[in-house]
Amino acid sequence: MTEPTRPQLDAAARTLALLVAPVRLHLLWLAIDGEYDVGTLADRAGVSITTASQHLAKLRLAGLITARREGRRHIYTVDDPHILTLVDQILAHITPSGTLAPNPPLRDRERVTRRLTGVRG
Repeated sequence: MTEPTRPQLDAAARTLALLVAPVRLHLLWLAIDGEYDVGTLADRAGVSITTASQHLAKLRLAGLITARREGRRHIYTVDDPHILTLVDQILAHITPSGTLAPNPPLRDRERVTRRLTGVRG
């Protein structure tokens, strides 16, 4: 595995910083699940349309979410499989109660063990 460059680390940190707000993470997760307008996303996330719009704009500017026009509405979705994987992995790491999930899948534990012990494979 190649060590990340400073620009990669900076960009990754900026991306992760956007997901610090639970409402942004929720909106992103919803947009991964389908295509929705801002009103539907706001309703499902339990926030006002104004709040959802502000968060969606930040996610869109960062390239984490896309929007297309349908008449007067913007329809939001996530097209990037990397974002799907990122959100899926972090939520798989956390149980519904908010605690860390025990016992990651065996192949992941083996990969981490190999990295920590310096064993290639």
